[in-house]
Amino acid sequence: MPFALTDLRALTDLPFDEIIDARSPLEFAEDHIPGAINLPSLSDAERAEVGTIYVQEDPFLARKLGAAYVARNVADHLQGPLADRKGGWKPLVYCWRGGQRSGAFTVILKQIGWRADLVEGGYRAYRRLVSAALYETPWPVPVILIDGNTGTAKTRLLHQIAKAGGQILDLEAMAEHRGSLFGPMSESQPSQKMFESRLAQALVRLDPARPVFVEAESSKIGNLMVPPALWKVMIDAPRYFITAPIAARVGHLLEEYRDVIGAPATLDAILTKLVRYHGREQVAAWKALAEAVDFAALAEELVALHYDPRYARITRHAEHTPLDLPDLSEATLATIAERLLSDS
Repeated sequence: MPFALTDLRALTDLPFDEIIDARSPLEFAEDHIPGAINLPSLSDAERAEVGTIYVQEDPFLARKLGAAYVARNVADHLQGPLADRKGGWKPLVYCWRGGQRSGAFTVILKQIGWRADLVEGGYRAYRRLVSAALYETPWPVPVILIDGNTGTAKTRLLHQIAKAGGQILDLEAMAEHRGSLFGPMSESQPSQKMFESRLAQALVRLDPARPVFVEAESSKIGNLMVPPALWKVMIDAPRYFITAPIAARVGHLLEEYRDVIGAPATLDAILTKLVRYHGREQVAAWKALAEAVDFAALAEELVALHYDPRYARITRHAEHTPLDLPDLSEATLATIAERLLSDS
């Protein structure tokens, strides 16, 4: 009997040894059930070919070809990734709708003697739970925002709060983006669905009786939207605003953005995007500082001339509790983290 996913919390303690996503690699890369491994019943090209034949030629021919591909691919999995699984292994398998791809895979696994089962409704059933949690249900945990100008080590403070026993959501880590023009942490961000899966997975682990600390963000982090259930709460959440000496901020930025500093072409391309805000002459001066490897001066000018003025316009009406820090050392951040937890 298919296994029904009725609550995201059930994913933290499933009665199965492993979750197998039988969809194609591109489907898996867009989003998947947390912890699943991808053992495709059909490759991306095979899925496209079978789908085309199904729509344009003959559903029977498509099913026959699909069955041949599935049998061949499952055989490869049995002799490859699954070769070391023992007799008592109990996998949970899903595809898009819990239909033919995962069904055929599961039949073969059961014939071997493994206690395989299907996710009822497949990935779509899981996705409905994520959508309900982030789009249809009020956010269940009180939020406290950590705010501050660029370079005030907000993310590092978040992690000091976590070390001290507090609850946090690191949205920038989930989005793989630091939330600014210089922000990408990898070549590309995850899909919106993957971002939401990460957020939903974190949500079910939170204690609703305790606040969760979140870094203040705009409604978009890079190309990804903060889901409305959380964004609505963030707008009205109590807010702490960090200030720190410019030298400390510059030192933090030089450490935080080492990947950008170490990629001259990337840095040049990012600075070029600032022409629309500051003109070619100013950007040329900043590029000259980069070419001279004077990154401290570059960071200080970007903070003073670009980031602080823009952020002041965005946050000028936001009520907040100030946190004026003498420096941004880990010891200072740890002390502030303890204070915030005691105040909350």
